[in-house]
Amino acid sequence: MIKKVAVIGGGPAGMIAAATASNRGKEVYLFEKNDKLGKKLFITGKGRCNITNNCDIEDLINNVVSNKDFLYSGFYSFTNKNIIDILNRYGVETKVERGNRVFPKSNKSSDVIKALEKYMIDNKVKINLNKEVTQIEKTDKSFIINFKDSTIETFDKVIIATGGVSYKQTGSTGDGYTFAKNFGHEIKEIKPALAPCEIKEAWVKELQGLALKNITVTTYVNGKKVFEDFGEMLFTHFGISGPLVLTMSNYINDYRNNTIKISIDLKPALDDKQLENRIIRDFEKYSRKQFKNSLNDLLPKKIIPIIIKLSEIDEDKFVNQITKTERKNLLNILKNLEMTFDRFRPINEAIVTSGGISVKEINPSTMESKLIKGMYFAGEVIDVDALTGGFNLQIAYSTGYLAGVNC
Repeated sequence: MIKKVAVIGGGPAGMIAAATASNRGKEVYLFEKNDKLGKKLFITGKGRCNITNNCDIEDLINNVVSNKDFLYSGFYSFTNKNIIDILNRYGVETKVERGNRVFPKSNKSSDVIKALEKYMIDNKVKINLNKEVTQIEKTDKSFIINFKDSTIETFDKVIIATGGVSYKQTGSTGDGYTFAKNFGHEIKEIKPALAPCEIKEAWVKELQGLALKNITVTTYVNGKKVFEDFGEMLFTHFGISGPLVLTMSNYINDYRNNTIKISIDLKPALDDKQLENRIIRDFEKYSRKQFKNSLNDLLPKKIIPIIIKLSEIDEDKFVNQITKTERKNLLNILKNLEMTFDRFRPINEAIVTSGGISVKEINPSTMESKLIKGMYFAGEVIDVDALTGGFNLQIAYSTGYLAGVNC
């Protein structure tokens, strides 16, 4: 007898799970509470959709932050090449950008969603939009699913792919945690991952909108270095964001109640001696100007007043009057612009959710619950998360595939 499968959630994990299960002869129904599929996928990569990362499988695994060992089977069973092949087959040409990030050539996330929808339709998945699941019950042989519209349906298997709790406006409201908890699953602490940071120093807010490129960010917890990387970041009305900061956030997540110092090297390409020589050259060039007018060759205009204030050098002082000690202070600030972490932005602003259904209670080879036979999990609802660069979406596809192929 053909097995009847319910997939709850129409994001990337749910869509891949549904198409895969249906392709293997199951009668598959996908239920999405929104009026369209892939609402969160639509906003990924700033609306361009960072589909996956074009690295080898071991690098995929190494970019996972939480429970990377759990994903070995998933990443090797459904690879980054597999998702690219599917999208290519459905007319989405791809390109590889900095950091091996894969995007659609069109730069439109909607093209990726349409392709995955067509993939499901071709595999005869019955797609149900505006259909919200409120409760799942289990009998000896089946699952009874209750819907918000008061209808009830029965299924042989169920795949929960409801996402986390970040970006609630996309429908990620933690429903899957409730379903799993009701069946006795442990839910690991829910925390923001890949999240912007609020900063204690007031001067940071004056830099709102300033993007810094080719800088190094180093982070210390109670004086011990826990993170260092090169790239770009952005100052905001509350603190800092951008690629470097989002990556850093995953390294300090477990230390967020400690003293965390963040240091920016504004000139990482120059060592102290080289930078000192550069400052001396600029000071010679602008020797007859006031200090406030001498840094335009060295720094973005917006940050100059802050650097002057932190250097404690009188902005009206003429450059040829600046002492060697004052010059050293300036150099130290340029190499170590320090700020203090206050808190993460609310989890709703995090790119992904850290925490979720404990991986100890899920079979990593099948995504089936070890507690409830016939129940499977896929995607962000599981306690796995990774760095930026397409890795979290690959987790969604790979776990979705395993759930679909094994249900």
